[in-house]
Amino acid sequence: MSTDSNAAAILLNPADDVAVARRRIGVGETTGVSGVIAKQLVPRGHKVALRELAIGTELRKFGQVIGVATQTIQPGEHVHLHNLAMADAHAAHQFSTETEELGMVAPSDRRTFVGYDRGAGGVGTRNYIGVLTTVNCSATVSRYIADHFNRMGGLDGYDSVDGVVALTHGLGCAISNKSEGYRYLTRVIQGYARHPNFGGILMIGLGCETNQIQPILEHYKLEEGDRFRTLSIQQMGGTRKTIDAACEMIREMLPGVNQAVRTQQPLSKLKVALECGGSDGYSGITANPALGHASDLVVRHGGTTCLAETPEIYGAEHLLTRRAVRPEIAQKLIDRIDWWREYTARNGAELNNNPSYGNKQGGLTTILEKSLGAVAKGGSMPLKAVYEYAEIIEETGFVFMDTPGYDPVAVTGQVAGGCNVVCFTTGRGSVSGWKPAPTIKIATNTEMYEHMREDMDIDTGGIATGTETIEAAGEKLFEHILAVASGQKTVSEVYDYGDNEFVPWQVGAIT
Repeated sequence: MSTDSNAAAILLNPADDVAVARRRIGVGETTGVSGVIAKQLVPRGHKVALRELAIGTELRKFGQVIGVATQTIQPGEHVHLHNLAMADAHAAHQFSTETEELGMVAPSDRRTFVGYDRGAGGVGTRNYIGVLTTVNCSATVSRYIADHFNRMGGLDGYDSVDGVVALTHGLGCAISNKSEGYRYLTRVIQGYARHPNFGGILMIGLGCETNQIQPILEHYKLEEGDRFRTLSIQQMGGTRKTIDAACEMIREMLPGVNQAVRTQQPLSKLKVALECGGSDGYSGITANPALGHASDLVVRHGGTTCLAETPEIYGAEHLLTRRAVRPEIAQKLIDRIDWWREYTARNGAELNNNPSYGNKQGGLTTILEKSLGAVAKGGSMPLKAVYEYAEIIEETGFVFMDTPGYDPVAVTGQVAGGCNVVCFTTGRGSVSGWKPAPTIKIATNTEMYEHMREDMDIDTGGIATGTETIEAAGEKLFEHILAVASGQKTVSEVYDYGDNEFVPWQVGAIT
């Protein structure tokens, strides 16, 4: 990446056909790259052409193809939707060619965090009680129970309990119990039921729904006890009786949950979700590579990081297959890409439906461009495993989970897999929370960070302006991850956000 902080544009790779505007570049202004003068207005974060590109020419950014010119483009012209279109992703898929684990820290020198040891259940970074619904029909009751404790004094005297979370959703009935959607839903529910950020769980159903409690318990070997209870509204005799019984069960849990104390824990017990949303033209330049550097540091100290959003690695998956520690792991990633091609086709869509409106406003033109920036969150360490949606993450190191690109659904899967901290990069200003996992919001540019400061934790805009390096920003973020894992509140937690981001993936027919 070019380092001249006075230049109006950033050159990311010597092979690139475009540079990225550091700021709004007016007509007639120099870009500061290759002597190119802007012939058109180039908005902040958008692309400016560095050379003449004939119609049909493949165009490169990050040193990789991001699309083809749909008309002849002159040097200094704005490059975006009007003159650049999706190209077929055809990069060669090399398997397991970049698998060396560089820079692993000696076990005696590895960093630690202070968390809640749940024994075989893992280590929590928070100490919540969860009210987990099997079906939408038990959502109202579950929210009322949570409100009783969070807003009506039910937690008075229990200062070590972070809160009661109602995990409600719109699913649970009118689906086949042999379908993908049912499998994903039950996998999410059992993952949250086991999550170490919960000191206690109460699972509530209606009684007549497809998604019955007992089959979930039996299939996933969940056993009721002092910290895990279940209720059915119809069996209890209605809403009021269920609320009363549920509140009593939680009151019985509270003394034990409140006794939990933080102790020093190795980073092998830390699982960090790597996510981006509301991306812009800076995402792949600042916040994502900074998070990638932080991800490498977590892994080098023995921890686990999880990249997701399969549609948002499309066209860049070849960068991950090279890092797969075994060919079969690389092949599993390709298989999931193929599944997505078929899935989008049967639903009358295509993978390039992404980027979103906000992504395009921020300067991203094609999914290839977005994916190349998104993959940067995954750093450079070897790829140890590829998981299907909401599968429990058992490998340590850098892993991938197959999820949609829709942020609430993606992170719900990662948290169900065991991620106990979420790192979320954003250029447009996403504001989600994701209880029970603390969520660190990382701004890609300083303008948005200052404008939405109450919702952002970290600013990486200095990378674009040349006042900070990717490495320095990544190290700062690594330290912040450890502090948050040890109890420091994120801005989402300060304002008590994150109750509505539990969104299991809805796949298949609703009948």
